[in-house]
Amino acid sequence: MYKPNPIDTSGVKLSDDLLELTERIAENVHENWSAGRIADGWVYGETRDDKKKTTPCLVPYAQLTEEEKQYDRNTALETLKLIVALGYKIGK
Repeated sequence: MYKPNPIDTSGVKLSDDLLELTERIAENVHENWSAGRIADGWVYGETRDDKKKTTPCLVPYAQLTEEEKQYDRNTALETLKLIVALGYKIGK
C-alpha cells in the first residue's frame, strides 16, 4: 500500500515577499489546471460531473470559493517551502 512521504517543510519559514508570491503562484496553478481541463474537453458546470466533464471550478481564480483558493495556495506554499528546504535560494 502506498504511503506518502513528503519532505518535511514544517520548519521552513518564508520571508514576507515569498509569502506574497504564494498568491501569484496559486493563481497560476489554477490557470494551468484550467487550461489542462479545457484541453481535455471539460467545461463549466454548476456541479462536478466526471462523465459530462463539467466542473464549477472553471472560472477565473478571483471567482473561486475561498476553499478552492486555499487548495491552490497550499500547493504554492508547499512548493516554495520545498525549494527552500532543499537548499535553493529564491530571489527577484
